[in-house]
This record gives sequence, C-alpha cells and structure tokens, in this order.
Amino acid sequence: MTRLIFVRHAQPNMSWEDDRTRPLTGLGYDDSKEVTLLLSMFHVDSIYSSPYKRNIDMIANFAHKLNKEIRICEKLKERKIGEKSSEFLQMRWDDFNFCEEGGETLGNIQQRNIQELFEIVNRHPNECIVIGTHGTALTTILNYYDSSFNINYFKQIWHSMPYVIQVDFKGKSMVRTKELLRIDRGY
Repeated sequence: MTRLIFVRHAQPNMSWEDDRTRPLTGLGYDDSKEVTLLLSMFHVDSIYSSPYKRNIDMIANFAHKLNKEIRICEKLKERKIGEKSSEFLQMRWDDFNFCEEGGETLGNIQQRNIQELFEIVNRHPNECIVIGTHGTALTTILNYYDSSFNINYFKQIWHSMPYVIQVDFKGKSMVRTKELLRIDRGY
C-alpha cells in the first residue's frame, strides 16, 4: 500500500500580487508548525510539492526536520485563474471542459495532476509520500477516483488552510481517505 499525505497550504498573503511567489501569512507560517508536528507522526519516505512558494513554505520545516529534499513538480501547480466571477465556479464543476477567459479547465488540471500522481505512485510503491498541493488540484485528484469529491467538497475545504488528508493506494487505485487536519482560516 502506498500512502500519500496531501497538504494544502496554509493562509496565503493575498496582498501579494504574483500568485506563484505568494508567501504564507504570519499565521500561515505558525500553522505550518502544527502541520510539521502532525506529519512527524508518520514515517515519510519522500516529499513533493507544487512549485508555488506557499506550498513549499508550508512543508519546508518538515522537510528540514527530516533532512529531506522537497521535489518540485510543475504539474502539481495551481490552476491558472482567468477572469473572476462567482458564476464560473459552478460552471467549471458542471463541465470540466469549461474555463473562463484566460483560465484553465478542471479537466486539464485533473489530467496533469493524475499523470504526476501515477508517476509518484510508480516511483514509490509501498512508501509514504507527502505532497504540497492546492484546494482545486486536490479536489480534482480525489474526484478522479470518487465523484462525491465534487463542488460541495471543494466548498467545504475552501477556507480550510491548512488542510491535510491521507489517501491510501493499492497500485493506482485509491482504497481509503482519512482527513487528518482542517484549520479554517479563510483568505
């Protein structure tokens, strides 16, 4: 059995304009210490992350504690967000091929994340892996295996930062999920 522990980043500093280099807030850095304590309960073999700063910073203390490298994966990056409108959220979840002007479809984010997930699972059979991720990416990954991880689940974790969920795999099949930590901070 391969165990993946997905760690959604803590509260990001929304006053920072560039999404890719956006850091955590002070509270977010404090919450990363709680995540480090939680992750320390597991024997972790490898650590992966989205290339976004808030994800790397979220698990950096834990990686340092274990003296392990964080492997950065471009395919695990955040969804490209285009024109903003609250109506687009429902439209994206109703049709995984829809995206707003300048945005990225949920189908595309799901496809690239699942492709990377398969590579990670193949590379690390029967190991425990931590993955720094984003709310949309995580929900589309889980949705690939179980359609109950849908817009309602996404809305439930919208303000959960950090959010940690354990997902166990047998080969490429998801066999179990277990929520480990949810701190509702909001943006």
